[in-house]
Amino acid sequence: MARNGPDDEGQYFQMESEFCFESRNNSCLKRSYPLPIRVCLYISIGVIIILTVCGNLLVTFTVAYFKQLHTPTNYLIFSLAMSDLLLGSLVMVPGMIRVIESCWYFGDFFCKVCISIDIMLVTASIINLAFISIDRYYAVCQPLLYRTKMSTRVVLIMVLLCWSISPIMGFGLVFFNLNTFGMEDSHYKQYVCEGRCSMTQGKLAGTLSTLVCFYMPGVILLGVYMKIFLVAKKQFHSIHNASAVKMSNTNQTKATKTLAIILGGFLSFWSPFFICNLVYPYVDYSVPRELYSAFGWLGFLNSTVNPMIYAFFYSWFRKAFRLVISGKIFKSDLSDMILFTE
Repeated sequence: MARNGPDDEGQYFQMESEFCFESRNNSCLKRSYPLPIRVCLYISIGVIIILTVCGNLLVTFTVAYFKQLHTPTNYLIFSLAMSDLLLGSLVMVPGMIRVIESCWYFGDFFCKVCISIDIMLVTASIINLAFISIDRYYAVCQPLLYRTKMSTRVVLIMVLLCWSISPIMGFGLVFFNLNTFGMEDSHYKQYVCEGRCSMTQGKLAGTLSTLVCFYMPGVILLGVYMKIFLVAKKQFHSIHNASAVKMSNTNQTKATKTLAIILGGFLSFWSPFFICNLVYPYVDYSVPRELYSAFGWLGFLNSTVNPMIYAFFYSWFRKAFRLVISGKIFKSDLSDMILFTE
């Protein structure tokens, strides 16, 4: 999510009395990292961005290219990977510049767009995870109803809903100034200056947005997966029939565990930021900017790690990766290739 709150550089960095815009009265203070540190930061964050973009691009390409992967579950994985891909390319790049250079030189409108996209993509991730949990619930708990309840048409409607709701949440919160509800006067007097790109949230807005967009869905998702695992465990002990049934049950359980790990990763990577986001207004925005930014980038790393989870647990992803790296898919049409057996 976008860093929300004042980032008083002067409070934490007293390197130089330098401003983002020397000719303007309302300019933010600027901090200057030594050149070697700046170079190391650009290289480190640049590597993270490249891994995020390339990893999620490979996931989206693999699901789109191979016909065997055109399943309801994989459509939701595609949507989740797309949100991670866009976050890596549209949010991490300007975020890197904002963190290292400390000043924002691209105007207020572009700042609002970047923050809106940031919120939109994190919201899209939690909505995708919610839909994935529904898919897993029917696959494991009500397998006889799965094909009717989670048809391709239903899943595509879910994906459409996800990418309709998340932009409304992201752009609506920022461009209608809902984040400053109840603190409009103090916001512009105390926290706005030229060269800053951050979003201040009042106590009401910060509490509601954090609870509604992260913690409440997170608790519900964890409850759903607990239910799924209890049912899966019961099924595992009760099935003693054909080996094909056993194999099908094993595959569903493995897929559920993999997606549960992705959910757990999302909650683990983003929880520190959202804890900070929740208490930030109540401690008079006294959390150091560097700590706040570090928590935000920890959340971003979740988008980098997700493709690694696919690579570790899914043999079809590893096989597709080898085909892409070797260039074989560019020499002949391999879209009908069997990547795994049921």
